[in-house]
Amino acid sequence: MSPPTGKMYLGITIAVIASAAALACMQALSSESDAVAEPTAQPSLSVNVTTLEPQTLPTTIAANGDIAAWQEIIIGTEIGGLRLVDVKVDVGDEVTEGQVLAVYNDTTVRAELARSRAAVAEAEATLAEANANAQRARRLKTTGSLSEQQIQQYETAELTARARLGVAQAQNEAQALRLAQTQVVAPDDGLITSRTATVGDVTGADQELFRLTRHGRLEWRAEVAASELNKLRPGQPATITLSGGYELDGRLRTIAPLVDTATRNGLVYVDLPLSDVARAGMFAQGEFELGTRQVLTLPRSAVQIRDGFGYVHRVSGEGQITELKVALGQHTEDRIEIRAGLEPDAQVVASGGAFLGNGDQVRVIETDAEEGV
Repeated sequence: MSPPTGKMYLGITIAVIASAAALACMQALSSESDAVAEPTAQPSLSVNVTTLEPQTLPTTIAANGDIAAWQEIIIGTEIGGLRLVDVKVDVGDEVTEGQVLAVYNDTTVRAELARSRAAVAEAEATLAEANANAQRARRLKTTGSLSEQQIQQYETAELTARARLGVAQAQNEAQALRLAQTQVVAPDDGLITSRTATVGDVTGADQELFRLTRHGRLEWRAEVAASELNKLRPGQPATITLSGGYELDGRLRTIAPLVDTATRNGLVYVDLPLSDVARAGMFAQGEFELGTRQVLTLPRSAVQIRDGFGYVHRVSGEGQITELKVALGQHTEDRIEIRAGLEPDAQVVASGGAFLGNGDQVRVIETDAEEGV
């Protein structure tokens, strides 16, 4: 083996120098990378934080349904073939029991009534004559002046005359009733909700003329899931919200004994107070109050709702953000119940969580109360 030459020593020297330069470049690049990474670890946003707070909330069952008349009376005529000459009420009028609503032409009926009264008078006279004849015949029965057949004929005539008087009296009462029926009256106090009666019409018997809501009372017929029906009891309060934001306080009257096989919902009937805003046929939403319960809540601003799920942004002691999915419960005007997914003492971003993501660094702003402490 020949000894190394000068050229070989020169090559080795160049290789060592190149290796040292490469190592120096790598160290420089690593330092620059660390220098660039350092700013990302700095807090990017200052936030306020909040924690779960206990709150007493009412236990409720939500329901939807229609408002309807408590009882609706269809008012028609019991007499036919007469002309309507006067209609005294219109839709929206409040009426009292016995108040005249419409009047028919009663000329024909009054004439028939006069005839029936005359028939009664005639029958009474005939009965008086037959009664007197029968009494004389019975007095002469012991004398033998009249045969048994003649006496029986007088007594039969008396019975026939009494029966004819009864028929005449019945016909007279019928005509008097027909005369009364020429005036259509309200069967109860209430509110007129429909009118088909028109002056000049010749109507038939049982034809509808008006509709009346008894006492003006309305009710809310709410649909409740079958699984919730056993939680309801008559007398429980309910809050009904109408279109436009109007609210009414009602009370559950009764629960229907049957459940709709198509929807699996049952009807519950809620009495409503008298109101100028509620109308039969309106749709309404409402809640039944069952009691109260203790829950943990967060401000609405601390909860982000996306695709029907709730999310909060927890802040660690080092200021790092972790997005958590939480189970939501009942909502109030400014707070939301948190059922699961968050530790009771965890700090979460109070507002502005939509601008944060997992791993972000934030700086917690101390509140005035904390600064005072």
